[in-house]
Amino acid sequence: MTPKELVREFIERFNQADINGLVNLYAPDALNDQVVFSEPLKGKEAISSMFELEFSRAQMVCIEEHIYECGDTAILQWRDPLGLRGCGFFQVKDDKIVHQKGYFDQLSFFKAQGLHIPENYLDA
Repeated sequence: MTPKELVREFIERFNQADINGLVNLYAPDALNDQVVFSEPLKGKEAISSMFELEFSRAQMVCIEEHIYECGDTAILQWRDPLGLRGCGFFQVKDDKIVHQKGYFDQLSFFKAQGLHIPENYLDA
């Protein structure tokens, strides 16, 4: 599976809120490094906990704008129906995400979803 194909699979599972399916796309020791975290999340358990929290907070939709591919990396430009936009970098090895780096505006996410703004993004 190419990095671009893997990211399209990620989008499909994300839009289904399929946490187990999403987590299975990651290598066991994968890093997920979002700009809203103080430190990258390491490993499937931490990544699963993040998705559980995110999907419990809000109904999220990822709409692909562009996917660029260069070697072992795919770059996703995305938007959602509420106007939030962002991008993600996915490094892939052996058909698994080994490193994900994401950029989006945390404040805009919480405001668009009508959510309380926590002190720390990963606080429930």
